[in-house]
Amino acid sequence: MQTRNLIRTALGCALIVGLIACAKHEQGAEASMEAASPADMAADAGGAGASKASAPSPTEAQITSSAATYSDAQRKFIRTAQAKFRVKDVYRSALAIEDAVAAKGGFVVKNDIDTNIDAIRKRSLGNGQLVELAEYTVRGELTVRVPSEKTQAFLRSIIGQMEFLDTRSFAANDAQFALLREQLAYQRNQEAQQELGDAKDEGGKLSQKAAVISARNDAKSGRDEALIVQKEFEDRVAFSTLDLSLYQLPKLRRTEIADMEAAVRDNGPGFFTRLGKSLSAGWFGLLEVALQVIKLWPLWLVLLLGVALARRWRRK
Repeated sequence: MQTRNLIRTALGCALIVGLIACAKHEQGAEASMEAASPADMAADAGGAGASKASAPSPTEAQITSSAATYSDAQRKFIRTAQAKFRVKDVYRSALAIEDAVAAKGGFVVKNDIDTNIDAIRKRSLGNGQLVELAEYTVRGELTVRVPSEKTQAFLRSIIGQMEFLDTRSFAANDAQFALLREQLAYQRNQEAQQELGDAKDEGGKLSQKAAVISARNDAKSGRDEALIVQKEFEDRVAFSTLDLSLYQLPKLRRTEIADMEAAVRDNGPGFFTRLGKSLSAGWFGLLEVALQVIKLWPLWLVLLLGVALARRWRRK
């Protein structure tokens, strides 16, 4: 008995000591929380905010490439570039880009802006009104042409419009051989036209002259086409082509509209009117069923004859 009492006493003491230790630990934790200064809490909040901070704005290094600046007296380059970036306001940025293009001596080929509705939600306001909440995104597609030697300067001038650069690409295609090919084709057509002219002046039969004249007209057409293609190449070399895709963060549009369902419900017939119509519809439905039953009179006649014959047979 004494041994059991001692064991119980020891277990009780151990339990009391454990409870006291837990209480001291909780008090120490509370004290440390109370001792934390507002500055430390602000620093923690600032750290959390910094982790959620948006990405930095694009820099000049991100829109710089030797493809837009390299030059060679022996080569002719057709320069093209594509960029997709986010702006604060698509309409304002599009106008600013057009101004920058004009300042560099270029021109705008295309300026398309459209709005995409991403989601629509409607809620009732009462009094026959609904509020429509629409989430939309504005996007713009611009194609501009600027002098090739000013391509990089133009891109740097519009960097202030960019909030975030998604993609960009540059290309400089060597067009010297294509230009040479068109120049040689133009020269061949010129020589062919001269030879045909000489053949026409030499005389001959009428049919031969007609064939020479037709061939000469074909040569003129080929000459003109070669000249046009040559000018197009020269223009593409002189002016770079840039395709710019703009977009902005989704925005919310709030519009109050009439609640048609509520209007129909409020202006609909009353209970008793609807009850009368329901009774009338039910009565006419019953009459329709009776008419459908009457249409089956041959069947009922056959059944009556069958019943009569069965009764007569049973009597016999």
